[in-house]
Amino acid sequence: MKRVLLKLSGEALAGDRKDASGQAHGFDEATVQGVAKQVKAIVDEGIQVAVVIGGGNFWRGRSSKAIERTHADQIGMLATVMNCIYTSEIFRSQGMKTAIMTPFAIGAFTELFSKDKAIEALEEGKVVFFAGGTGHPYFSTDTGVVLRAIEMEADEILLAKAVDGVYDDDPRTNPAAKRYDSISIDEVVSKGLGVVDGAAAVMAKENRVPMLVFKLDGTDSIARAARGDIDGTRVTV
Repeated sequence: MKRVLLKLSGEALAGDRKDASGQAHGFDEATVQGVAKQVKAIVDEGIQVAVVIGGGNFWRGRSSKAIERTHADQIGMLATVMNCIYTSEIFRSQGMKTAIMTPFAIGAFTELFSKDKAIEALEEGKVVFFAGGTGHPYFSTDTGVVLRAIEMEADEILLAKAVDGVYDDDPRTNPAAKRYDSISIDEVVSKGLGVVDGAAAVMAKENRVPMLVFKLDGTDSIARAARGDIDGTRVTV
């Protein structure tokens, strides 16, 4: 049995929807339906799937100097909860069973995180959404992703991004940038390639959790990555 943790950016949920400043904003249902269909395909094959979603389609609080960092991070955590509730419902519309867990209580909206309950849900065939990050400020979504992957004893982390892998420079501004087919987590850190932040990279290395980095909007990109047929970059540990 294979168990993966899928990381989606909040911006990815917005598709082509933009706010007045040109930033990705809100939800694009067709995009999320496409993600759901891919996840359904691999769940039906017996692969266990957990999901973490960022909150960037609603909140980028660290760019605001008017709000204290702790409270800005708390707003960001709540943005991820909204994203997980929405995406969970879309997944349910595709015939999947889901559970949403947070590290803090939110009434009847979510379940309080428990490793045992999360693994039990995965083994029952549910897609488990981990919302709310770590529950603490000053920890990035990257850290939350790796932490949950370690706790769930995931075989690998699937990082669905806006670019199709890890490059030696930003391919959006440098057409000559070269993509790595495979790269170690040590090289990612030493070369400052920004796949995940430093704390997350250390955790992934120490606990030997590999990552697959690929473009979300590629054809069946999530399903292919989960099956090991990746058009992107393998980050080894």
